[in-house]
Amino acid sequence: MLKITVCIGSSCHIKGSRQVVEQLQYLIAENNLGEKVELGGTFCMGKCQQGVCVTVNDSFYSVTPENVADFFAKEVLAKV
Repeated sequence: MLKITVCIGSSCHIKGSRQVVEQLQYLIAENNLGEKVELGGTFCMGKCQQGVCVTVNDSFYSVTPENVADFFAKEVLAKV
């Protein structure tokens, strides 16, 4: 199972973490991946200067509401 964790701390919240979470929830449901992908939240990951902090298992990514679909295709769909 892939574990996606999105930072919901204040800095990432300002950069759109809520939209990122909502889009990931939609993409997981649309692709029927509820059994294969676990989506969770966390607080500061210490890389606030970038976009919204997201990890897939232990790999770190910086995601914006604008590039969630590309991120999902490359880092989630390709791995399940």
